[in-house]
Amino acid sequence: MYGIFKPAPHLAPVPDEQIDTSYRHLRWRLFIGIFIGYAGYYLVRKNFSLAMPFLIEEQGFSKGQLGIALSAVSISYGLSKFLMGSVSDRSNPRFFLPAGLVVSASIMFIFGFAPWATASITTMFILLFVNGWAQGMGWPACGRTMVHWFSGNERGRTVSVWNVAHNVGGGMIGPLFILGMAWFNDWHSAFYVPATVASVVAVLIFVLMRDTPQSCGLPPIEKYRQDYPIDYRETHEQEFSGKEIFLQSVLNNKLLWYIALANAFVYLIRYGVLDWAPTYLSEAKGFTVDESSWAYFLYEWAGIPGTLLCGWISDRMFGGRRAPAGILFMLLVLLAVLVYWLNPPGNPSVDMAALVAIGFLIYGPVMLIGLHALELVPKKAAGTAAGFTGMFGYLGGAVVANIAMGYTVDAFGWDGGFKLLVGGCIASIILMTMTLRHED
Repeated sequence: MYGIFKPAPHLAPVPDEQIDTSYRHLRWRLFIGIFIGYAGYYLVRKNFSLAMPFLIEEQGFSKGQLGIALSAVSISYGLSKFLMGSVSDRSNPRFFLPAGLVVSASIMFIFGFAPWATASITTMFILLFVNGWAQGMGWPACGRTMVHWFSGNERGRTVSVWNVAHNVGGGMIGPLFILGMAWFNDWHSAFYVPATVASVVAVLIFVLMRDTPQSCGLPPIEKYRQDYPIDYRETHEQEFSGKEIFLQSVLNNKLLWYIALANAFVYLIRYGVLDWAPTYLSEAKGFTVDESSWAYFLYEWAGIPGTLLCGWISDRMFGGRRAPAGILFMLLVLLAVLVYWLNPPGNPSVDMAALVAIGFLIYGPVMLIGLHALELVPKKAAGTAAGFTGMFGYLGGAVVANIAMGYTVDAFGWDGGFKLLVGGCIASIILMTMTLRHED
């Protein structure tokens, strides 16, 4: 695989008078590439959640069973984001990024058109596992691109804006599902309509993307912008071995471990609410399919201004310290989860407002943890560091949100499930508080 995706060779230097123009053009082009590329990944990641009410009603699966199937994405994605992150640090994102998206879209086409794909939990688990592994190729490739093309003093706002790509893509699943139902009157359109759009996006990624500045004949971004990190060395421009990345930059980094653990609980809330929203709103609050789909859309898109605000607060109010902003937002998430849970049926506007508030607030901490991971290691190890925190988020948080949430609701009702989410909020706040002294 590495041979297919290996980094592009360095080209002859661009003349000095052309460097600025080339950099400006390519940076915009690459940012558009990673933005629409990562949005495309989310078009084919969480489609299964919209199909779950139909699988429960028409095929008799329990929430616990579907939670097991759904957990396959989180398990494989967590592993892949870490392991494929290491591969991405030594790969050309022009090939690496669209390859994963093509595989994910293919899996969604299988779910949409092959009846056997949803016939058993085992089959669904295997297909979703493959999809999750391909999904793990997205974030690391984008992270590698950002640290090579955007320097430290502009990276905060760059990552904040790019990070809303997953809200754009994830939010579009709901409207695309409504469109598919209107066109085909088939709930399987939750899979094949978004997969068609994602396939087009994969082609656009290949057209737009390039590897490092040096592969385009340009100097490193630090030299171009005269923005060198305190610990910057020329050796940071050399490719690291997998052993050097894992042992020297990641596994011995104590702060990276702290934020990775906090990430597990943040992801528990993120996916515990998102993945079960269509089922919860249908069963407990009496929402229709269209209403649940729009709620899904609003949850994701509310994260766009929330993420930008959280990044601004961490930079301007807290001087670049990530933990205080994360704690503030998670305290507000806790309040919104309580309203979402305790609001009695018959008040859909309150349910919708609470769900939108959770979406608005939860993606800020998700973004801050990912950004912090990028800042804690040399840029040649950025994909692995992001994958490390992501592995904790998905294996420790999203898997619990899928499996434990499903079986907890089966056994103790939705009240039991929400007690699990409230505990996750409190745990994330405690862990973020433990990182405060490292930022002083």
